[in-house]
Amino acid sequence: MKYTRLGSSDLSVSRICMGCMGFGDPGRGQHSWTLGEQQSREIIKRGLDLGVNFYDTAIGYQSGTSEQFVGRALKDFAKRDDVVVATKFLPRTAEEIENGISGQQHIENMINTSLRNLGMDYVDLYIYHMWDWNTPIYDIMEGLNNIVKAGKARYIGISNCFAWQIAKANALADKEGFAKFVSVQGHYNLIFREEEREMVTYCREENIALTPYSALASGRLSRLPGEGGTKRAEEDKYAKFKYDATAAQDNIIIARVAELSKKHGVTMTEVSLSWLLTKVSSPVVGATKLHHIEGAAKAVELTLTDDEIKYLEEPYVPHPLAGVMAQNRPENADKKHVWSTGDQKINR
Repeated sequence: MKYTRLGSSDLSVSRICMGCMGFGDPGRGQHSWTLGEQQSREIIKRGLDLGVNFYDTAIGYQSGTSEQFVGRALKDFAKRDDVVVATKFLPRTAEEIENGISGQQHIENMINTSLRNLGMDYVDLYIYHMWDWNTPIYDIMEGLNNIVKAGKARYIGISNCFAWQIAKANALADKEGFAKFVSVQGHYNLIFREEEREMVTYCREENIALTPYSALASGRLSRLPGEGGTKRAEEDKYAKFKYDATAAQDNIIIARVAELSKKHGVTMTEVSLSWLLTKVSSPVVGATKLHHIEGAAKAVELTLTDDEIKYLEEPYVPHPLAGVMAQNRPENADKKHVWSTGDQKINR
């Protein structure tokens, strides 16, 4: 495994981050394909054995049980100072707004719940999961600064945002002396490269780490179309929403990934992630089988030539925004999508 500095922070993170959305009680959330605790522990243990020290979860994953599984496994298998733990919080609910819960109070409630779930005194990276159009950005940044000062989070990051949003937030933080976002977790992979319009360049200029999710496009970049998939591939309607509309043009790139994987004698996962590793700090790679994290770790060892990188990139055409970013508009602020945190239902 190789390691890198996470943006302007002093966190040393593995070049692969284990995404833990696939862990959690399948009876306690949106997803029926998530793994129970024993299977989750086996994959987390294998990741640690491979040198993965960076783990990403969220309060919204399976009613907080993802955080619980991750926290217990890391406590049993690793020293706290040897791992970098990231979790995320969601926007205020309509009920919280109606009851006068401020942005600062909401963040305090969220971090306290996450710390209880994880069984930890602090997280290394606390991530603003998606833009909250119903809460002033000043309240968000002040609330995040409060928990950094209290020692409950070492650094803060943001997910699912546009470049202008993080620029606005960090400019405010700079002016007020608040903690600034040191990382961005956006939707970025070989068949969805819209982050390259502004975000990639902005983050490079500002020394902000890119830790993208959907690094393998929900498995599409790890196998040829029609080849054996996973339970998630069969049941994840959200992933289908993100990728099915552009499948024809994406399949051209996927075929090139397969071609290079044969040339190098490696998996498609290794080729896809090797490409992404030339662009970002640490991609977030979800794992629901041992070979998923094993293949991701091997990608760090593969070096593609400049010509091979160009060959993979050449067929790409612009894509429409998809998933959470397609909804990141003020007019969509009141459209509700239910996530359960364990203590409450979160409408996002």
